[in-house]
Amino acid sequence: RLINLNTFRAFFESEQIGGVILFVCVIISLFIANSSLNDGFNSILARQFGYESQSLHLNYSVSQWINDGLMALFFLLVGLEIKREVVEGELSSPKKAAMPIIAALGGMIFPALIYVIFNNNSATGHGWGIPMATDIAFALAAISLLGKRVPASLKVFLAALAIADDLGAILVIAIFYTNELHWDQLLYSAGILALLVSMNLMGVKKLVFYIIPGVFLWYFIHHSGIHATIAGVLLALTIPTNKTAVESPLEKLEHLLVRPVNFIIMPIFAIANTNIRFENKMLDGLYSPLGLGIILGLVLGKPLGITLFSWLSVKFKLASLPSEANWTHIIGLGLLAGIGFTMSIFITLLAFTEPGFITNSKIAI
Repeated sequence: RLINLNTFRAFFESEQIGGVILFVCVIISLFIANSSLNDGFNSILARQFGYESQSLHLNYSVSQWINDGLMALFFLLVGLEIKREVVEGELSSPKKAAMPIIAALGGMIFPALIYVIFNNNSATGHGWGIPMATDIAFALAAISLLGKRVPASLKVFLAALAIADDLGAILVIAIFYTNELHWDQLLYSAGILALLVSMNLMGVKKLVFYIIPGVFLWYFIHHSGIHATIAGVLLALTIPTNKTAVESPLEKLEHLLVRPVNFIIMPIFAIANTNIRFENKMLDGLYSPLGLGIILGLVLGKPLGITLFSWLSVKFKLASLPSEANWTHIIGLGLLAGIGFTMSIFITLLAFTEPGFITNSKIAI
């Protein structure tokens, strides 16, 4: 039990500080984009490096390494958090998992519907996944500023909801934001995944025996057409864990990743992908169907969906409110869940290739 509490405390503390750092990095990125540094910065992001041969292709731009490589580590951490919560945390029993999962479902459906209302049958219709996401780091950083005025149970509920929300976003990316599939690469990926599952079932505990095949899993999934970050989640689900006070391989890896991800990887992603150059009439994009779909999806859709589905789960006795929490708390929590930053920008980059759409989406987010 002590290990579990310490794990959550370390996760929460690093997430809330990470949210503050993310906000600073957004400001830095906007400053770079609107200064004389912009051209040099973009040339760095476009610079290619890596290795390439007839049988091996690992030569990408800095931007691709960030979005496909470093973000795979972010998704590895998210996958570890999801598995830990399912095995021993806030999602470990139907009663515990019901409300955050149902609330997260409402918080994904309503924003997507609002977006579709504004963008159906248009060139921007494919971006319906953008307002579905919640940024764990920003949301937990914001709720932490309220201190003891917020029940501790509500902070745990927000973390569980955000984790369930991330799982939904991962499924959306895997199913709807994947283009051409290469079945031979998928077959290699399936073979490695089967090996990882077999080692888990045989009781292999050493992390190195999971990490090395995990690198190959990333490579083959990256070349299969499915976004490479999904490899991080799949690897996480094969890492062994337990319900005891003894630190499991999963908890050990989570402890190793949580600070580098929150303090290095997420800030790098923010600096590389928030670089919006302000131009005349740029804010007009906020009133476009794309801008309105994203803004209203996040600002109205999230709290409406989360509050309504939470109320229905209590009404039909599927779940109960977190201890010491009331419906005003749930509405406020729904507003915090509308901070979609990291995941929303990530899905934007998958949904669109048109620079104008990407810029308008980032401003709206």
